[in-house]
Amino acid sequence: MMRTFSRWEIKYRLPVFWYYQVKNAFAPYMQPDKYTMLSSGRKYFVRSLYFDTYDYEAFHEKENGNYGRIKLRLRTYVQSSGPAAPIAAEIKTRKGSMVNKHSAFITYDEYKHFIEKGRWPHENSPILEEFGRLYHIRHLNPVTLVQYYREGYRSKMGDNVRITFDHDVSSCAGRELFPEKMFLRPHHPGKIILEIKFSGEKPVWCMNLVRKLGLTAAANSKYVQSVQAARYDVVVPAAVNYDDFTQVRIFKNEGLNKEFSSRFRGRDLGVLDSGKDL
Repeated sequence: MMRTFSRWEIKYRLPVFWYYQVKNAFAPYMQPDKYTMLSSGRKYFVRSLYFDTYDYEAFHEKENGNYGRIKLRLRTYVQSSGPAAPIAAEIKTRKGSMVNKHSAFITYDEYKHFIEKGRWPHENSPILEEFGRLYHIRHLNPVTLVQYYREGYRSKMGDNVRITFDHDVSSCAGRELFPEKMFLRPHHPGKIILEIKFSGEKPVWCMNLVRKLGLTAAANSKYVQSVQAARYDVVVPAAVNYDDFTQVRIFKNEGLNKEFSSRFRGRDLGVLDSGKDL
């Protein structure tokens, strides 16, 4: 099964007490989605395996604010491997706050084949074909794992607004989706990530509520934070400080202002931008 869509995404970082205030304010307008309803504790598990080059080009493109960024990942919604594990191969592109996501579900055997051999046993969709092409042309490898528990809601207002609260976001270096051992590092202890997602025009009722609550949007790339947490060698040492209270590293963008090759940019989505019907 394939899915493809375009939408706007706006992110906010909330302390716990503010999370409850925001959730209560949205409650009259939203209802839990089916995944949240069926999950224990009304939160479902999400784990992603991200791919990048040996010199972390995707990481630096995001840090430099490059336009038209491309990200590849494998995603699952279970913690244990096995034939029944739901897994998706995803290509995500971003232009400002506009996100295009192309996703194809794969079997566990197809996932294992790709991790071991670097190719799909059968490229039976244009998304898998493009995923494999980008993997090889950019010389990508799996680099980090990110996981969290998501609370999802959909609008009661007859529009396509979706909001999610991501809890306990953490990450580690990773080469596969189901490692035997992980040393996870939290991204923002005590914080919950709110994402507001919609296509088309901004929903007036939602933006009015955001202004009333005094929310301020914040860049919050889980992949970038996973590299900062798991691969200290990738971050310029001068850009790292410590928060004396939390003993958590704080990474400043000004120390990361490097220029990296963009030789593939603009022609990396040959299949997906070719007009094929996905």
